[in-house]
Amino acid sequence: MLLNIAEGQVAIPIKEVFKSLFGGQASKDTWEYIIVNFRLPKAITAILVGIGLSVSGLLMQTLFRNPLAGPYVLGLSSGSSLGVAFVILGAGMLPAVFSQFMLSSYGIILASCLGSLLVLLLILIVSQRLRDTMSILIVGLMFSSFTGAIVSVFTYFSSAEQLQKYTFWSMGSIGNLSWQNIVILTICVIVGLLISVASLKPLDALLLGENYAKSMGLNLQRTRYIIILATSILAGSITAFAGPIAFVGLAVPHLAKLLFHTSNHKILFFGTVIQGAIIMLFCDTVAQMPGFDFTLPINAITSIIGAPVVIWLIVKKKSIQ
Repeated sequence: MLLNIAEGQVAIPIKEVFKSLFGGQASKDTWEYIIVNFRLPKAITAILVGIGLSVSGLLMQTLFRNPLAGPYVLGLSSGSSLGVAFVILGAGMLPAVFSQFMLSSYGIILASCLGSLLVLLLILIVSQRLRDTMSILIVGLMFSSFTGAIVSVFTYFSSAEQLQKYTFWSMGSIGNLSWQNIVILTICVIVGLLISVASLKPLDALLLGENYAKSMGLNLQRTRYIIILATSILAGSITAFAGPIAFVGLAVPHLAKLLFHTSNHKILFFGTVIQGAIIMLFCDTVAQMPGFDFTLPINAITSIIGAPVVIWLIVKKKSIQ
């Protein structure tokens, strides 16, 4: 975290960062201003995003017993994208009074929240009629395809300026949040984590299959609701405030399993929390391109850095075995 705050277009010595964060004041007023108003909020956002998406991915991979499941597998990201696309790409259909508000940062966040909430409600309604967990996964993928098709229609009829704005949102960003937004996101992530902690023991039972979990007295329907709700709060709120961030939620749970050599969710939960925060901070540090006058999209960095690391760890583990 100290390194993340220190590096960037303006290099700040780590000892100055440490002094600024722990009660003192940096030697230069400009350094103090940059730390407090720009880099500290971004570092906190990176930690929240890394933790929330990593835990969401762990919950989804265990619930569906699918290593390719991630925090967005239920279609929550697609719902958020649809809400944002409706606002940015379909702003011309709204009255002038509403379009001005909806195109602001708060309007986009609200549209993203409403989009993911709509998909969540639909999934909860459908899951009441489905006994098979894999069917819920298929329904989530269908919702993703459906909302993606609607976004494509909006895209086809949009102007170059609207497309550019939507593309920038879809790349993800953790550097544009105010302290007020960070407080709201922190509350959402804490609530999601508390709900996740309540489902750790049922997750261990689900590893051996749904029939085994039922024989242990687990209420499968209730457990499914709790896991879906926790994932929705974490992934939905993060997508609303930071956009769709790729790779982290899919890969970090695998990294935790490889490094801790366990399937105990009490250990994996804290492992994914720590690793998710570290990986997001590291990726954001690289994205800032220290010494250069530009910043790369965080989405590109998470995948470029993360995917080869996971491949290397998996190959190394198999070769040792």
